[in-house]
Amino acid sequence: MAKGPRVRAPELRGRAWLNTGGAAVTLADLRGKIVLLDFWTFCCINCLHVLDELRPLEQKYGDVLVVIGVHSPKFEHERDPAALAAAVERYGVHHPVLDDVDMTMWQQYAAKAWPTLAVIDQHGYLVASMAGEGHAEGLSRLIDELVGQGGLRVGDSPYVPPAPAETMLRFPGKAIELPGGNLLVSDSARHAVVSLDPTGQTEIRRFEGGFAEPQGLLLLPEKTAEIAGYDVIVADTVNHLLRGLKLDTGEVTTVAGSGRPWRSTVDDHAHDALAADLSSPWDLAWFDDKVIIAMAGIHQLWWFDPVRRTVGVYAGTTVESLRDGPIPDVWMAQPSGLSAAGDRLWIADSETSALRWIENGEMHTAVGQGLFDFGHVDGPAAEALLQHPLGVAALPDGDVLIADTYNGAIRRYDPATRTVSTIDSGLAEPSDVLVTGAGEVLVVESGAHRVVRLAPGAVSSTVSGERQRTERPPSLLAAGEVTLDVIFTPAPGQKLDEQFGPSTRLTVSASPPGLLVEGGGVTTQLSRRLVLAEGTGVLQVVAQAATCDADVEHAACHLTRQDWGVPIVVGSDGDVRLPLVLRGLDA
Repeated sequence: MAKGPRVRAPELRGRAWLNTGGAAVTLADLRGKIVLLDFWTFCCINCLHVLDELRPLEQKYGDVLVVIGVHSPKFEHERDPAALAAAVERYGVHHPVLDDVDMTMWQQYAAKAWPTLAVIDQHGYLVASMAGEGHAEGLSRLIDELVGQGGLRVGDSPYVPPAPAETMLRFPGKAIELPGGNLLVSDSARHAVVSLDPTGQTEIRRFEGGFAEPQGLLLLPEKTAEIAGYDVIVADTVNHLLRGLKLDTGEVTTVAGSGRPWRSTVDDHAHDALAADLSSPWDLAWFDDKVIIAMAGIHQLWWFDPVRRTVGVYAGTTVESLRDGPIPDVWMAQPSGLSAAGDRLWIADSETSALRWIENGEMHTAVGQGLFDFGHVDGPAAEALLQHPLGVAALPDGDVLIADTYNGAIRRYDPATRTVSTIDSGLAEPSDVLVTGAGEVLVVESGAHRVVRLAPGAVSSTVSGERQRTERPPSLLAAGEVTLDVIFTPAPGQKLDEQFGPSTRLTVSASPPGLLVEGGGVTTQLSRRLVLAEGTGVLQVVAQAATCDADVEHAACHLTRQDWGVPIVVGSDGDVRLPLVLRGLDA
């Protein structure tokens, strides 16, 4: 392990603790344990990936390792303690969680990205930090080294599980209408797909095919279904798969995805569907004679051909931001809802709090201003604000309904007048909207664990809401020359891998573009000179590093990648260096 100054880990302080039975946890309580702090926010798909990556580590090292989730919120809704408690249950978090509502821990541990991981050794020293996902192998090696140093205390976990709840559905995600009027709902937290009667109140059949937090559902066109051999496609989100469901027999088959999360590069080729690595497919739509997949995990749309059994990229570059133009060279941020209407594909782009659409090969933004601007404001679309929408549904008259999830509302966008209105509010995290063949509007009220009908004849009203911005502290940088350093240290037992070319890659851009006078574009060096203009905005940094196991036969290869959207304020008295830790060790 690389040697350096030993730094005491800052004490754990926050508004409240979850999964501890109400007890506070201090570093003194954890002395003799290896502690892994996971800085997350429950809107962030990369944070959800890390939760999945940490579960095997928690199981393997459970006697000596304590994982603590430090929830540092981005959206206003995520500051609500009830919403946080629901998210902890929804995503199966089985370790203590500290509610860092004021982002005190975020600042003390110098986090700049969701997710960020920090490792504290058994003596209370901070020994490693890393941003992004894909660190499980490196963490395992580091924990093995720390275990080898001794001084560990076995057992005595601070985790206290909450009491289980009983409801017919648990955090349902998406819904579709079946022939005959029954509904099909993804019962996400129960890892099943459920058929309900047209009222949404009575369960008819439950399909349990090895799903893991399923989300989007799509009823295939009849002729396509006959050829493909199944009726419905299910976005099996946490398994990173598409599954085919035969409604008459209940048979479930994998139709796309290797089961491995995406860790690759973008190309424009068609790939064998079962060999392709997917990343948290969240919703599905039939558009342009193919299945379009909202690939939330890598901020893209993909296509899937169920007859040829191939997949490929449809739109997006994997950069997490908001940029329109000809597809595929556009930017999105966790697309989570899709609805096709004629020549338009409507998209709920959740992390930019945006409603967007694709038409004639180009992406446009109807509502939304960027990664850090959100709120509940009706009126002209250029001024209107949403907050992390997850669902969208086109109406027969051309208007669009939006499940404005973190505002607890159903919003309506009128393309003719380019205005936004609120038609229902006070809902518990609505995650999808369904317009039935009879014209009724159903809402998947995920936080209330049910499907409800919108009141007949609901009329538009205008909400005098307010603009909100993330509470995340900005980086203060100097106008003029600034050095960007992405810090990367290979994990124990690994080395940089250059057998297929340069091992590192750095992409830099800014929003608004005028903030970045020089230094944009792609290079293979992780340090770069930037020239910044005065103003405020977001510096978009994408870094990746390829490593392989050192000094072993048949070495395994690894790709570490992180996308930072760094809020910045550029002025005369800011810093002249911006360090970002992709992976670093302090001891």
